[in-house]
Amino acid sequence: MQRITSLACAAALMLSSSAMAKEFNVVTTIKPLNLIVSELVQGAATSEAILPPGVSPHDYALRPSDVKKLNNADLVIWVGPQLETFLTKLMADNPNSFALTQQAGIHFLNYASEEKDEAHHDDHDHDHDHDHDHDHEGHEGHEGHDEHAGHHHNHSGLNPHFWMGPKQTIEAANVITEALIKHDPLHKNVYLANLSTFTSEVNQAVNELNTELKPLSGKGYYVFHDGYGYFEHQFGLNNLGHFTVEPDRRPGAKTLITIRKSLQDKQAYCVFSEPQFSPAVVDSVTEGTGVNIGTLDPMATNVKEGKGGYVRFIKELGQSFAKCLK
Repeated sequence: MQRITSLACAAALMLSSSAMAKEFNVVTTIKPLNLIVSELVQGAATSEAILPPGVSPHDYALRPSDVKKLNNADLVIWVGPQLETFLTKLMADNPNSFALTQQAGIHFLNYASEEKDEAHHDDHDHDHDHDHDHDHEGHEGHEGHDEHAGHHHNHSGLNPHFWMGPKQTIEAANVITEALIKHDPLHKNVYLANLSTFTSEVNQAVNELNTELKPLSGKGYYVFHDGYGYFEHQFGLNNLGHFTVEPDRRPGAKTLITIRKSLQDKQAYCVFSEPQFSPAVVDSVTEGTGVNIGTLDPMATNVKEGKGGYVRFIKELGQSFAKCLK
């Protein structure tokens, strides 16, 4: 009898350990999103991004291995059809799909509402269909606009780059935590504790960044892409405009002339490039103006993942602005 009981115990142990071995598995899309999710699931689940760091979500083509990962995931967390268009069809009938732009509780910005300079209104809405990192579809600032005129009409004017706004990131973290608890209730307490830690660490970073960036709010600059609205909004930065170019193709002459004139008039302190773009264009526009050149990386390409990853990312972004504008 005792032997049967001990066998039953052993079998029960084996069952429970195999159940434990099947860890709750979350799949995300871009690295910045995974920086957030990986901190929320720590100690309870695994999370991985399917896009290699620095790859644009707009023209990404899913590989068979990606499709397998997405289909096997217990939960797929993505920004939404405004960013990862390649997922729209695949996720349409997936009960484990969780698109952030379709959730209440996150205050997304619209391109029009963050507009400060009416002159750039046209390319605002136009640019948003293309991620601000290496989407080389031949944009030429104000020129070449009509050739893609119909390309973004299936999207609203929603700006999907929420991860650059700490406020929206905390809202997203709350919404994601609710979804995690719903799909994996066993680890509810771990998720809630992780959310609490994440929120206080992000808030602390925001306080530090406020101290650093508030004094710079009067200093104008130009960016390569109109992708930083959330960060600029939160910290009151003074973006004078943007121009979108292919690394190997000259941007529209009108855009370059406008920017160069502004630089000569000493309106701007800085022009920001991005790691994925050839610096030659920036060099040609800024030559002889004495203006600073900085680099912004919206995709967290070189940020180390793991504990504190998201905070490292926004601090790095803040330091890039501060260094160039001081």
